[in-house]
Amino acid sequence: MTLPNPTVPGFHPDPSVTRVGDDYYLACSSFEYFPGLPLFHSRDLVHWEQIGNVVTRPGQLALEKVPTLGGAWAPTIRFHDGRFWLVVTDAMGRGSLIFTADRAEGPWSDGIVMQGVSGIDPDIAWDADGTCFVTYSGLQLDGDRAGEHLGIQQVRMDLETGRALEEPRSLWSGTGLMFPEAPHLYEIDGTWYLLIAEGGTERGHAVSIARAARPDGPFEGCPANPVLSARSTDRPVQNTGHADLVRTPDGGWALFLLGMRPRGLTRAFSPMGRETFSTVLDWVDGWPVVRPVELTPPTGPVEHHDDFTDAELGLEWLSVRTPATEWSSLTERPGHLVVHADGSTMDDPRPRFVGRRQQHQSAVFSVQVHSTGGVGGLSLRIDERHHYDIEVGAGIARARARVGGLCQTWEQPLPPGPVTVRIETEPVGGPGLDALGPDLVRLSADFGTGPVELAVLDGRYVCAETAASFTGRVIGMYAAEGTVAFDRFSYRGED
Repeated sequence: MTLPNPTVPGFHPDPSVTRVGDDYYLACSSFEYFPGLPLFHSRDLVHWEQIGNVVTRPGQLALEKVPTLGGAWAPTIRFHDGRFWLVVTDAMGRGSLIFTADRAEGPWSDGIVMQGVSGIDPDIAWDADGTCFVTYSGLQLDGDRAGEHLGIQQVRMDLETGRALEEPRSLWSGTGLMFPEAPHLYEIDGTWYLLIAEGGTERGHAVSIARAARPDGPFEGCPANPVLSARSTDRPVQNTGHADLVRTPDGGWALFLLGMRPRGLTRAFSPMGRETFSTVLDWVDGWPVVRPVELTPPTGPVEHHDDFTDAELGLEWLSVRTPATEWSSLTERPGHLVVHADGSTMDDPRPRFVGRRQQHQSAVFSVQVHSTGGVGGLSLRIDERHHYDIEVGAGIARARARVGGLCQTWEQPLPPGPVTVRIETEPVGGPGLDALGPDLVRLSADFGTGPVELAVLDGRYVCAETAASFTGRVIGMYAAEGTVAFDRFSYRGED
């Protein structure tokens, strides 16, 4: 079968997928964003719809205290014995966790901390006797051994208590490339397969596989490893790795994996960060032969609008580390999202910010701002040290660029009344210096007489590679002072 790519566009890394009858469920990493661990459903592996999030309550993850790059890393979702199971690392937070739910839509449990598992990227699998195996990457995140990598490890697990039933054993850890991680264990026709990522999640990312007669090994590696990698190629999708294996509706097999769409003359900048892609494979002599990831031709523009008339924010909306419900309201001013500032700005780790992912190379975000007594607007965010903002309030329309320790602003007097602010990303290409960067980011405001452009900025400084980020662009509304109301949010994207 032919699978669409990107399968789930925008910042949706580390996909894990499971099949339950004719239904498929996919989960992704979310790092410091709340709600966390988005969940998608499909019946054909082509059309995916977000149906919920695993993390919907404070305390399920320790997001409020995790540093940038911390939080929800690399889930594995499975269905066993009538329940959904999801294991994940809350990096620099609670540790490795086990969540359960009767329905993928939730609600999900508060999460049990695994004891005796020191590492990241846990996988969960069961043998025919019901014994549970947790397989994980032994990267040490804290303590005296922080930064040390112990390779791929495994324990038998008591799922009721979260206690490992034995000391960790070392399994097969790949071909010798750095960072063996993202293990997934499967029993297929009587043989156990161990699928891993290696080479790091950057341009050297790769998928390798081994097999054994037992879930605890010993494992032998595929002679053709890595079975998938885009390294040293001109393929439009790079960084391909961190894969999960699933049967397709037509009886075949597919891999769901992360990848990036780099742009610029040096192909060094990926605005959306790590996205979910997929590809199919064949089995030859007991080993998978994986087809390269191909981009699907664009099908035209996609538009989304939100007038904030629903009782709750849609599933696509995100905040940073704290729930938006604690400081925003959809009922205080019907038809508006009202955000109450606390003095934090987009430079802070917990801004009063509600955003959604950029999912297309060319994108336009706009919203009407009512800033009476407050200051707020739109921000294009990678993290607190890399963001572009346009805000209104106190008689000023202001564009701001924050790149690491550097900050520059552009200002213009603001007439009274509501203002529509807009962030537009415009891909660049062709000969000349423009081709060095991925896109231009235009910040403008409409005071009722047409848009006024305040700044045109280079998009390379708000890309995953520049920020050294595991995430991607999230664009949305924020309040920096007082109370700010927003309505008529619009997103238009096209590849």
